[in-house]
Amino acid sequence: MADEYQNPGPTREEIDATAGPFVLEFGTSWCGYCQGAQPYIAEALAAVTDVPHMKVEDGPGRPLGRSFRVKLWPTLVVLRDGKEVARVVRPDSADDVRQAFAVLRSSGG
Repeated sequence: MADEYQNPGPTREEIDATAGPFVLEFGTSWCGYCQGAQPYIAEALAAVTDVPHMKVEDGPGRPLGRSFRVKLWPTLVVLRDGKEVARVVRPDSADDVRQAFAVLRSSGG
């Protein structure tokens, strides 16, 4: 799992071109909600080691977060081949995140 939020993160074009499963996590290091959700996210991600995960720092005017219509942190966008298949906003359990991975698995892998 990525430890630091990337700033700047990838472009939308780079994300759209990804092959296979991928998880983008939007938030910031100073966000209390983001910090509180980290144990749940880490627990769920530990079971899906074949899915790359990237944390991207978000905020006003950040184009990648805006392109995914991120409003609250943390927001995890689960992608397959650059297309969103599931989303989790402010997870309060590992099961919230696992449900998104279940959708990912049912969408082809």
